Amino acid sequence: MMAKPVKKTYTMDMYLNKIKESDIRSEQDVQRMSGQWDKSMINELVVTVLTDDYIPPIILGEELNSQLWIIDGLQRSSSLQLYRYGHYKITSAIEQSIISYRAKAKDENGNIKIDENGDIIWEDVTFDIRNKTYDDLPEELKKKFNEYQIETVIHEACDMKQISKFVRRYNNHTAMKPAQKAFTYIDNYARDIRNISNNGFFIECVKFNEKERINGTLERVIMETVMCMFHFDKWKKQSKQIGAYLNENATKEEFDILNNDLQRLENIITDDLKDIFTSKDSFIWISLFKKFTESGLEDSKFAEFLRAFKEGLNTKEVNGMTFEVIDKDRSTKDKSVISDKLNILETLMNEFLHIRKADFIKEELEKEVILAFVKENIKPDVTEEDIEFYEDMLNDWKVEVDNKSPLLSEANHLSMIGIVAYAIEKEIDLAEWMTHFFEHNHTYAVNQKKNYLSMKSDLDKFIKNQNKKSTERRKQD
Repeated sequence: MMAKPVKKTYTMDMYLNKIKESDIRSEQDVQRMSGQWDKSMINELVVTVLTDDYIPPIILGEELNSQLWIIDGLQRSSSLQLYRYGHYKITSAIEQSIISYRAKAKDENGNIKIDENGDIIWEDVTFDIRNKTYDDLPEELKKKFNEYQIETVIHEACDMKQISKFVRRYNNHTAMKPAQKAFTYIDNYARDIRNISNNGFFIECVKFNEKERINGTLERVIMETVMCMFHFDKWKKQSKQIGAYLNENATKEEFDILNNDLQRLENIITDDLKDIFTSKDSFIWISLFKKFTESGLEDSKFAEFLRAFKEGLNTKEVNGMTFEVIDKDRSTKDKSVISDKLNILETLMNEFLHIRKADFIKEELEKEVILAFVKENIKPDVTEEDIEFYEDMLNDWKVEVDNKSPLLSEANHLSMIGIVAYAIEKEIDLAEWMTHFFEHNHTYAVNQKKNYLSMKSDLDKFIKNQNKKSTERRKQD
């Protein structure tokens, strides 16, 4: 029966010197070669040391003659060696390049500053390690690197056969897939993405295999969809870049809108349409559905288009291109390819469903449509001059709200003009209510009369509560 492994801690300087002096050896018989890590991995390991964060223990095997062999941790060890002795230069693509540390304050002559009590004055400073080697580090960071505590676990009294067995055991794992690693860059919205991944759409309506459901593909598709729907002008080809961009620039409302669209899609996607929603193209079709929702048509019409697409529209040319050819012959993640695909699909959809751009572009929305809506629901004697005034007031009032909100989309314009008209007729200042309403609502009913009545009810309650509060304050005064 073998003895339990023992724990031993070295300073970084001691550990790397032991490797340098062959007290610890890396070329064990069955161990894979060093140099398996790319530059981004080495960068992050160095940052981990310089920020004094945690590195898992390195596993060693010790022969009876006291020779130590690296069992698990070869890539970490060789990367740290490369940085310390091999003049490795941290690349500019590193995520966190600014390292903070404490240093002794010095005067213009380089002398250490002392306070009135004779104590050394310390100051907080930073250093950018991009394009810098170990030799370029300030002395304080070199010291921090060399004094970092490397934890090891040593299997004692082993022969080479036992060490080989341990190498096999400790390296029997699967590394993170690219999509899984990309997901770590969007921590601000990771929970939202996981919640969306449990949407019935991804369970019942897509053609994903079991491996794609567990290797991060599903999360990647959701990230690509939000990027395509809301930030296409900043499209990134790499999933990691998409994650990092969305982490800083996306909003929770965007994920809420996506989740709502997926729930609507779930209600119309039948078994014969599932094969359209593959891991490669799902984000394009979901983005197309968002464009469709602006038409005001029933969702079932989108399903009709999908069937027509499968039955022949996929080979129909638009501006000399077909979706089928582009999908097969070109890189599917290039921005230009995605743009071509969306343009082809939107053109085919608009032609098939007889959707005119003017139906949902505010600047071209026919005045008589707005006039008829306001006349029917708010003011029977409304004029074109009234409508122009309502438009101006809406522009004034919406300054204080999120202008990216779907409530301000063209498909919701009629009900927004309606609530403005109602407020004008009732002599209500909408500014405060709009701020409140936009903070708590991010979706709207496609039926604009229904949506207007819902907003009107909310506004009436809001005004009633405000009046009640004012009355109570007057009584207290």
